[in-house]
Amino acid sequence: MPIIKSAKKAVKQSAVKNIRNNRTRRLLHDIQKDFYAIIKESKKEEATTLINNLYKVVDTAAKKFVIPFNRASRLKAKAAKALSTLS
Repeated sequence: MPIIKSAKKAVKQSAVKNIRNNRTRRLLHDIQKDFYAIIKESKKEEATTLINNLYKVVDTAAKKFVIPFNRASRLKAKAAKALSTLS
C-alpha cells in the first residue's frame, strides 16, 4: 500500500477512472452486440435508429480516451458498411 499522500490519492483516482472506463467499454460492447444482432436479422428500420446510438457511444468512448480515435473511425465505418449491405 502507498505511504505518501499523493500516492494514496493516485490509487483512489485510478480506481474511479477504471470503473468509468470499464462502464464505457461495457456500454460500447453491448450496443455493438445489439446492432450486429439486428443486422443479422435484417431489420433495417431498427438498425438505422440504433446506428445513431452506436455512433454516439463510439464518439464518447474516443473523446474519453477509452479507445483510440482511429479505432472509433474503424468501428463507425464497419457499422455503416454493415448497414449498407441491408439495402
